Amino acid sequence: MGMIAERSGDEWFSSLPKTGGIYRLINGTMSDRSQNERILAVIALGESDDPRAVRPLMDCCSDTDALIRQHATDALFKLKSGRAVRVLIERMKDNHEQLATRERAAAALAAVRSYSAIEGLRDLYSDEDEDPMLRSFVAEELQRMRIR
Repeated sequence: MGMIAERSGDEWFSSLPKTGGIYRLINGTMSDRSQNERILAVIALGESDDPRAVRPLMDCCSDTDALIRQHATDALFKLKSGRAVRVLIERMKDNHEQLATRERAAAALAAVRSYSAIEGLRDLYSDEDEDPMLRSFVAEELQRMRIR
């Protein structure tokens, strides 16, 4: 994440192609470009506010690179699409995923606020074998939504 934080303002975002070009960029960078280029493309999709960005971001949530998954989850949080609920639940429940990514997936589900998103949050919260920190985070999200 340090690579992104070093850039200031929207300087990097404005240099990326618009939505159609971002799709080409994301498709072309899945395996043969630098991690930084891929992260920038994922972030740009999240900032695009375009519903067509949801599918490629969902695909990125299954990437082998943990940072790509983390940024894709964050981008889906920004888009708040119900289409991503299944993928976000998978990210949140993946015990091998980084805690920060799992928490961001939970926050994205809370932002979507659909029935299936809330059920996914409740399922994780009620799983006593789950990470206590994540369960606590989910409890806070449910509390914030006034749901339990």
